[in-house]
Amino acid sequence: MTDPADDPGLASRLGLGLAALGRPAYITAGRADDLGPAADRSVEALRDRAHSLLDAAWFLGIRYLDAARSYGRAEEFLGSWLAAHPGRRDELTIGSKWGYEYVGGWRVDAPVHERKEHSLRMLDRQWPETLDALGTAPDVYLVHSVTPDSPALTDRALLDRLRELTGEGVRVGFSTSGPGQGEVIERALALPDSPFSAVQSTWNLLEPSVAPALEAANDARWLVVVKEVLANGRLTAAEGTPAALALAESDGQPLEGLAVGAAVAHPWADVVLSGAVTRAQLRAGTRARVPALDATLLAGIAEPAEEYWAARSARTWA
Repeated sequence: MTDPADDPGLASRLGLGLAALGRPAYITAGRADDLGPAADRSVEALRDRAHSLLDAAWFLGIRYLDAARSYGRAEEFLGSWLAAHPGRRDELTIGSKWGYEYVGGWRVDAPVHERKEHSLRMLDRQWPETLDALGTAPDVYLVHSVTPDSPALTDRALLDRLRELTGEGVRVGFSTSGPGQGEVIERALALPDSPFSAVQSTWNLLEPSVAPALEAANDARWLVVVKEVLANGRLTAAEGTPAALALAESDGQPLEGLAVGAAVAHPWADVVLSGAVTRAQLRAGTRARVPALDATLLAGIAEPAEEYWAARSARTWA
């Protein structure tokens, strides 16, 4: 396969998500192997790791970077990296999110790691915090993890404030989670004078149910960002089922490559996020390729959405 340094096409479709780099605990698999024991995950250690991954992403041609207020110190780490490389900002698209706050106290064993609140009060508090941490305004600002019961789709004062942000040149959108992702996108697309023009959703080979809604968002000229393509580790060699691993083997690439390639194959996916925490993981993502397998074979490993999200909710923070 062509090295991504010579063929940056795939890398240009990838983004680097900082959810697993900005805090000591997350729900992805293998963190002890990748990051060492909890005692080794100091603020300084994770800042250094985040900067190293951001450097690697830059040199691989990745230009979309994703953070959030609830990702521990992710915005701060990204902001300090931007300050050290001021010439790079104009070539980057930076996305962040509001609506959750990090409450884990930099502890792996915290009883609660994040708290959700989709209110105007939270937006008015977190927007200045984002600006301060990044040292710049994000290009894309998302309501974090909107579900069908979120007031983000009905609160008039909140929607008016989001419209103000769009008037300031920020692309406003939302991320989704849970089995109702498609419903949320459909409702947002139908909003009169909608402030939204971007969406970030979970799509992967185990949970592809949101695809029709993402295609509709793309048709409406929204920015579409795909997250969790490795299903928090379930689509990797470490946790893959025999059926998923056999599919990857028949396609002649690692399961991780199959999962990334399957996401990139969709023309409606503008950006596919990598959650890499090592340079090797990041580079492996750029070596993925679109599967040569029949789509019905790939669809055969999908799970009912409710089952997928129940399993995700049961994952341990580590």
